Amino acid sequence: MNAPRAQQPYTRPLAETLGTNATLGRLMERLHESEQRLQAVRQVLPPAMRAHVRSGVLDEEGWNLLVPNNAVAAKLRQCLPLIDQVLVEAGWPRVTLRVKVQPVQA
Repeated sequence: MNAPRAQQPYTRPLAETLGTNATLGRLMERLHESEQRLQAVRQVLPPAMRAHVRSGVLDEEGWNLLVPNNAVAAKLRQCLPLIDQVLVEAGWPRVTLRVKVQPVQA
């Protein structure tokens, strides 16, 4: 039976490490903001679609919404004006919204 490994004396939690590096810290901020944006718009998505839309990359060029197939992508594209409106009303700066098909890996 293997004994549990003790934590190494110079290890730090990942979030702490990322926070000390400016580039990685900004990446974590973008990931967090992307998730917050999705939570802000989730209530305006059709109920059957909510579980299928995931937050994607948020960068200077826009925000990606990830969906598992073309059918969901087509329906989500119809919702983009409403999503944009909800984000602006919630105080988020306007960005280009992009829908990307990315099948969920099983």
